[in-house]
Amino acid sequence: KHHCPFAIPPSQLLTWPLNHNLPLHLEASNFLPKPSAEWLRQTGLKAKKLSLYQVLAPNAFSPQEAFIPILRKTVSSTLHQRAMMQFEWHDGSVKNVHVDPALLYRYQKQLGQAVRTFEHRVDWLSTDSRKIWGTLCEKRVVLLVDISVSNSMHIAHIQHAVRLILEQQMTNKHRFNLIAFGSDVEQYQPQLVSPTPDHLQDAWRWVLGLQYGGSRNLMAAFKRAIECEVPEVQEPCGVYLFTSGLPDQEKDVLGAYVAEVTSGHDLPLHVCLFQIGDFGLDSPVPVRYASPSETASELRSLARWGRGRFHWCQDTVGTDRENRELGSNSCRDFFLNESYFFVQCTMLVESLKGRSRRHADGLLQWGDEEKTLVRERQRPLKLPGPKPTALTLARMVGHF
Repeated sequence: KHHCPFAIPPSQLLTWPLNHNLPLHLEASNFLPKPSAEWLRQTGLKAKKLSLYQVLAPNAFSPQEAFIPILRKTVSSTLHQRAMMQFEWHDGSVKNVHVDPALLYRYQKQLGQAVRTFEHRVDWLSTDSRKIWGTLCEKRVVLLVDISVSNSMHIAHIQHAVRLILEQQMTNKHRFNLIAFGSDVEQYQPQLVSPTPDHLQDAWRWVLGLQYGGSRNLMAAFKRAIECEVPEVQEPCGVYLFTSGLPDQEKDVLGAYVAEVTSGHDLPLHVCLFQIGDFGLDSPVPVRYASPSETASELRSLARWGRGRFHWCQDTVGTDRENRELGSNSCRDFFLNESYFFVQCTMLVESLKGRSRRHADGLLQWGDEEKTLVRERQRPLKLPGPKPTALTLARMVGHF
């Protein structure tokens, strides 16, 4: 047996991304991104007036009933068989809708363009730092990074995530700061600083020197973030928590504190859950352990109490991730509405075509019968054959 004279730290056995320790490659960003909820309010189907009901509303009429004195009875409105269809409205009522195939064809093309815009947004959110952190929408940002002992075997992934956010989404901010927390709390600067190239490079070197250990004392880290925030500045300051598990504090205690603090400050708390998989036999056991779904549920509630957004990714390097930025309800509602509107458009046009076709067939059949009658009326009558001349009564008497 051979005895190793020195122990190799587990972190030295990790696989590090290429050029991990090199200086940051800063990317210029010339616009401030919007939260997806706000983006949908400005770019969604209703905002663009692409709801099928908005398109059909000018040509939709409610069925009417009125008493006609001259007829002495109640008369109901009827459909124009060649151009109108009955259509169920969003409130459950039935409307008589004038179907314009050209209008509905243009509408279907606009729906296709809206889908491509939405898909482009989803692809953009699923790349680089946005698939890990989501979008940083505030002009002042504080990053809370979980460096507990539970993450000691995932240093490479966490540092890579911080590197991406510093390179890609921090250059257009007004102020920023970094706070790392385990059992104790460390911060890059006592106050928020401007994201100059020197400050960003210095912050990256500070991240590389962090030592991982302890539990997850999130309440102390959040208190430190409040101290960094300058109340006199009338700008929102977004706090972005990057963690892989539950904090030390109980859900109700921490949630009540976060809700109280964020209600008096423009300081939303956004939660970015980094899913690192199940703990192995050699992995440190966290103070509070829960299943991935239970962890996500509690942290989602924490983001709701903090008036922020919840983002969940499963790996910062691989492609197996779950982008929660748009929200499952928004994605589902958008595509369900788009599919429903497209199908209803097609059904309206096809129903009108079928009715027109039946009407044309009836006209053709009626026309054929009328032409047969006309031909029979216009056909010359046959003259009767010659008959022998009959003698009159006088000639018959004279003959005898």
